[in-house]
Amino acid sequence: MATRPNDRQALWAAIARAGGIDAYVQAQLVAGGFAAERKPTDGMSKRELARYKAELKAEAAEKKRLKAEAWAAYKATHIVHLGEGVYFNDADDFDRFDLAEPEARLAENGLPRIDDPQALAEALALSVPTLRWLTFHRDAATMLHYRRFTIPKKSGGERAIWAPMDTLKSAQRWVLRHIVEPLPVHGAAHGFVPGRGIVSNAQAHSEARILINVDLKDFFPTVTVRRVKGVFRKAGYREQVATLLAMLCTEAPREVVRHGETDYFIALGPRCLPQGAPTSPALTNTLCLRLDRRLSGLARQRGWRYTRYADDLTFSLPVKAAKGADGNVGTLLGAVRAIVEAEGFALNPKKTRICRPGGRQKVTGLIVNGAEPPRAPRALRRMLRAAVHNLEQGKPLPEGETVARLAGYAAFIYQTNPQEGAELLRRFAAFAGEQA
Repeated sequence: MATRPNDRQALWAAIARAGGIDAYVQAQLVAGGFAAERKPTDGMSKRELARYKAELKAEAAEKKRLKAEAWAAYKATHIVHLGEGVYFNDADDFDRFDLAEPEARLAENGLPRIDDPQALAEALALSVPTLRWLTFHRDAATMLHYRRFTIPKKSGGERAIWAPMDTLKSAQRWVLRHIVEPLPVHGAAHGFVPGRGIVSNAQAHSEARILINVDLKDFFPTVTVRRVKGVFRKAGYREQVATLLAMLCTEAPREVVRHGETDYFIALGPRCLPQGAPTSPALTNTLCLRLDRRLSGLARQRGWRYTRYADDLTFSLPVKAAKGADGNVGTLLGAVRAIVEAEGFALNPKKTRICRPGGRQKVTGLIVNGAEPPRAPRALRRMLRAAVHNLEQGKPLPEGETVARLAGYAAFIYQTNPQEGAELLRRFAAFAGEQA
């Protein structure tokens, strides 16, 4: 009969009280009458020798059984190993990279105290073996805790999205809600921050003389597991728990290779933040705290304004800039590049846009020219009105277009013009599910 998880936890508690596996096994051998007294065999008769050998054999069999049970109890209550290339130590000793007073830092950040893997597993409503299963790394895996799909990019091509399976997603949502979201975020960050969004991001840049949009290259892949672990260490968690939290929130970029009848997911690089995990955007916000501080300070010093929405950085020089403001775009971009690279990121030169007076100024998809509030582009609004009108006239959508995608644009419009957006959403709802 299999030992239940609770029984294994109780067994490990008994082993710990006994002073370890060897001490526990020896005590059980004595208590069960299996401990054979060692004797010289030179003067034994054949019958005595046979009996003595039988005692030793019974002791060895019982010892083997007890050690197997003890090892199963250990694995039920300890992580043991997280895969090749991942350092993990189940010992509770102090790590030299731990904060001097981690509990004080946790309290300062308003985070739950989690001292060991068992406590983390309990907080996530998981067993320790399940926690190990979710965090174990393999360079060549036959299964993942993610499903992959792609969405089209605005610039062409496809963007790979890795969506976590239900068990991992539930654990990530707990980590997001209880640990990541309470961490400090700079006021310049507007993406995935409660109470902020594309509208607040755009509002910061109204009435701009010059508007600059720059993009961070390979944003999520740049945030590797070591950087994520550093976030949790700085938050106040010790080595073991920080490692497990980082492994829960990361996965290696992978390529699918078929060998025989089996598909293998081959790691192409170090684990990093997957685009699709609920924890990824918020982790980048707290990790970019110093980047945002430095860029905000640079902008303020030169009379500019700065905001960040995920990997999109926006700088603007107000029409009514303070006296002494530096409008030299080249100097500003050079300083921005230096700061970005010093913080472990890189700019994507293909996505740098400079909007001067007279041109259309756009921030996170919204037009910010003049003193008017941010608004959806006129061309997008006209396209949606024409599309819903054609649907109502029984005409098909353009090839590759869907009602769901058009309704998504209507929801986008709703954020700045609730009346127009709600009307479009109502009309598109009559055709929900229809494809091109």
